[in-house]
Amino acid sequence: MQQQQQVAAGLIIQGRNPRTYFDPAEMAEMEESVRAKGVLQPILVRPSGEKFEIVAGERRWRAAIKVHGTEYPMPVMVREMTDEEADEAALIENIQRANMSPTEEADAAAKILGRNNGDRDEAARRLGWSRSTLDKRLGLMNCSESVRKALNERRIQLGIAELLAAVTKDKQDQVLEKLLSSPNLPSISDLKSMLNQIARSLESAIFDKAECAACPHNSATQQALFSEAIATGNCTNGECFDKKTESGLNAKAEGLKEDYPVVRIVRAGENFTLLKLQADGATGVGEDQAKACRACSNFGAAISGVPGKVGNVYKDLCFDAPCNSKKVAERIKAEKAEAEAKAKPTPPKTDGKAATKPATAPAAKREVKVEVQDSNRVKEYRVKVWRKALNHVLMKDPGKNLIALVSLGMSGNASKVDGAKMRTAFQKVTGNSAESMDVGKLAGQLESAGEEIITTMHRGLVASAAGGIEERTLVQFLNWLKVNLADHWTLNEDYLTLLTKSELEAIAEEIGLKAAIGKDFPKLMTGKKDELIKALLKVEGFDYKGKVPTQLHWTVS
Repeated sequence: MQQQQQVAAGLIIQGRNPRTYFDPAEMAEMEESVRAKGVLQPILVRPSGEKFEIVAGERRWRAAIKVHGTEYPMPVMVREMTDEEADEAALIENIQRANMSPTEEADAAAKILGRNNGDRDEAARRLGWSRSTLDKRLGLMNCSESVRKALNERRIQLGIAELLAAVTKDKQDQVLEKLLSSPNLPSISDLKSMLNQIARSLESAIFDKAECAACPHNSATQQALFSEAIATGNCTNGECFDKKTESGLNAKAEGLKEDYPVVRIVRAGENFTLLKLQADGATGVGEDQAKACRACSNFGAAISGVPGKVGNVYKDLCFDAPCNSKKVAERIKAEKAEAEAKAKPTPPKTDGKAATKPATAPAAKREVKVEVQDSNRVKEYRVKVWRKALNHVLMKDPGKNLIALVSLGMSGNASKVDGAKMRTAFQKVTGNSAESMDVGKLAGQLESAGEEIITTMHRGLVASAAGGIEERTLVQFLNWLKVNLADHWTLNEDYLTLLTKSELEAIAEEIGLKAAIGKDFPKLMTGKKDELIKALLKVEGFDYKGKVPTQLHWTVS
């Protein structure tokens, strides 16, 4: 809900503005306008305790404060907004107004990309940008501080900054110094040619350079535009160099796929799409949640494709920034509640005697719901296990089977009965085929088969339907029957093979296998995945019965 009103400028505080540079000349013009006419267009704010936080319109607020003071009745539009909504609104409002620095746009765009889990097309759509504009802005995230400052202060053009962003930051500073001190700037094409060579340093290449030794495109005496020291030992065949670099990055990613559910090659501007998973500290999700996160489909590793860091591997990362932020907030809230409960005193005991020192109330147990996102392969596997468990239970209990059959009809799920499976079952129990689709002929075959065959086929109706009913209906049956999955499933190779090594570690810790193996577990984690699986299934003295991982459980209604 949004409403317009007037608020004293002193009750308004700065917000999460992506704009960090305010051009002095432009601010002077705005101050003169505010002095002459006041602030005509309301700024956008959101409630923040007893004050209001700016979402969009900080320049107008700054001008009003300077010209009219803190008592000035500032026109505002008040809207309840989350941090994510405020960030997005601030960026879009600033983009729609002129002269926002491209590096400021890049910072905010990177945050929005993170909240969209690295989906560049979706981030571009939300910003109203083309994909090309988004990619170019995100590339600026690799600019050095000196290059960013020069661009913000309009001392270099955007095109120059985009070219500089393609090389390492130390090289950017060297070239920038030459550019700003040179009386005659090079053309964009000349600068691009030189920087392309600098960006392809053979010394930092991540691929096998054996073939490069005798390659005519390998020049250790490459003539640089500004300084020979800047561009020595480079590849002048950019297409070949880039192709080999991408192959090297993909090879590194392939080598990590057994270890992590997500392995991603990250580029400049994607720094907000991944977070180091931490259990404690200001950005920690909590110990229990951190352990569970290792089995999450959004847990993994990244290989850098950023200039200066190409090929670097970063492990134990979370690729779901919104979820991570939510979990950190839940942990902090729970810890605060625990601290408040611990500090609250209980009434002292007197018993007619002198009052004793007030006792401290026992700390309330901190409860934070542990959640993870399971991979599709795990989801498919567990539903298959659930269907099999339901079949076993219903085939053993004729009464429950009949009730289940009637409930299928009453709920409109009778159409889920699989005719092909029923005909196959008939052939198995009688030795006779049931190829006709004529219900009269099928009825005659069943009648001739006898009562025992009819009873068996009757039970098979629900079993055949179980393979087609929706997951929600399946879970409803399992809850009604109070099925214990531990009676129908034990830890096995098929299941463990679906998991990455990080997921295997999380599962092993959850069900007690990690503790049972003890000090040898870290060594197993460094070995091959198939050897780890074999070890997990043959732990001497470990009772596997009843050890069903949480990710295979269904929701009990």
